[in-house]
Amino acid sequence: MLMLNLGVASLLAGIVASAPPHQNVQRQAATTSAPSATIDSGVVIGTQTSIAGAPSPVVNQYLGVPFAASPTRFAPAQSATPWSSAYMATQRGPACIQQFNYPESSRNFTIAAFNTPAPPESEDCLSVNIFVPAGAQNGGGLKPVMFWIYGGSLQFGYNGQAAYDGSSFAANQDVIVVATNYRTNVFGFPSAPSLPLTARNLGYLDQRFSLKWVQRNIRSFGGDPSRVTIFGESAGSFSVDSLVTSFGPSAPDGPPPFNAAIMQSGQSSVTARLGADSSSWTRLISQLNCTTSDDLACARAAPATTLKSIIERGAIAFRPTLDNYTQLQYPEAARRAGNIARVPIMTGTNANEGILFTFTQNDTVAYLRSTLPSITDAQIQVILSAYPIGQAGISTQTDQIARIYTDVGFQCPSAIVANDTASARIPAWRYYYNATFANIQPIPGVNFGPYHASEIPIVFGTYPTYNSPARGYATQTQARLSELMQNMWATFAKNPTGGPAPGWNGVIGGGLQVIGGLGGLDSQGRLRSSAPVAAIDGGRCEIWRAAYGLTS
Repeated sequence: MLMLNLGVASLLAGIVASAPPHQNVQRQAATTSAPSATIDSGVVIGTQTSIAGAPSPVVNQYLGVPFAASPTRFAPAQSATPWSSAYMATQRGPACIQQFNYPESSRNFTIAAFNTPAPPESEDCLSVNIFVPAGAQNGGGLKPVMFWIYGGSLQFGYNGQAAYDGSSFAANQDVIVVATNYRTNVFGFPSAPSLPLTARNLGYLDQRFSLKWVQRNIRSFGGDPSRVTIFGESAGSFSVDSLVTSFGPSAPDGPPPFNAAIMQSGQSSVTARLGADSSSWTRLISQLNCTTSDDLACARAAPATTLKSIIERGAIAFRPTLDNYTQLQYPEAARRAGNIARVPIMTGTNANEGILFTFTQNDTVAYLRSTLPSITDAQIQVILSAYPIGQAGISTQTDQIARIYTDVGFQCPSAIVANDTASARIPAWRYYYNATFANIQPIPGVNFGPYHASEIPIVFGTYPTYNSPARGYATQTQARLSELMQNMWATFAKNPTGGPAPGWNGVIGGGLQVIGGLGGLDSQGRLRSSAPVAAIDGGRCEIWRAAYGLTS
């Protein structure tokens, strides 16, 4: 069977869903004194937001709170310097340095769809946004915590995006939401040979540092450090899986600083296991024209804008290093052996993940040959037979290519991770998202269906509620589905071993069950019953199983 070389660059496409500014979250001045909390760096002063009709309508927001000091370039995060006067946490902090690759056409599409309005960028970016039901800081029991890790191919991403506003989650579900920043691209994953092996995945180390900060400080906001659910999408989901698989029983950092995990459209165990080498670093250094033999010092001295320009114009990808600390070399083997964090997981994918990355492709054979240079004619025929034009959802070769990408990069790996987790006697649930709404499509007037990241504003409740002729209109189905999914995510966070919803079957050995299209509500607006996985993937995952080259 065909062997695939599935690199991070093609399968970690963690593009985040962008929605127009939402009006269901309305800012208001605090009706009493501004909310405050005392953390290990000092006092933080927040602001408040109101959510109309929510059970806890007032939400305390603490925005741009530093969880670390301004980082030294290419060095692990260090503790924040304590402040002597109160820190005003009323504005989102800057994004870390972003990478949006050329050519101009794809760069502009990505920026317009997923980074507009563009936030300020800075290397001093290690901060969290915290969303707290106002009553949580008044006693009455500690709240579950949901810790969000954004996507962006490990090249870009920002915790302050409108889609990631946790106010609706906090107000409607009585949970605390923490959204963290972490370094990406060369600033987060330098492959410099002169760096210690375990100090190259700085973005992953930032995530760990932020989780440790939560363990120390979340009680001050009314949160329970023993009930932290990590969740993320695409590269954020890749990060979640890396955390789950690297916090095994013998992990040097001790027990995992989380008790449950949600992986939306991504994993680090099956695909994208090709680790970083020094070639990307070598390309960067060669273009810096360094005159010293100390390439690390040279790269540290260069302006951040210079590094950014080089990696964007050269489309230079910096991948995680397989350090066997933050990223295992054989994570799925560890999962099958049960040598991972033994926390319940929920994982899933969207029905049309691939379209966002392949919508300009219209020749399936040419696409397969360019993607897989060693493919044979016989192998091509096997693939084409499994994805016949005329099958439901496949009307054109563009549809065909998108479905192949969806299965290879997302749906089939998610099935393997879910099944292997359950086989290791760790509770696991798997979902399948299949809803389409015009007002959150990345290109107005173009229907990409349930594309990669389209579930994010539904889960967060940040979809636009106003009417927009260009974007489409919010519907009662959208509102109901958002309420339903948000409640399932929060229910899982509150009691992970109980699952996301009553009647949702977990994954039990080979008897994989999935939600048969989360967009499919019955006439009463209730979730439809679960369906066997064969009803979703049609058995096509068997074609690709050998292609992943998993090590036993």
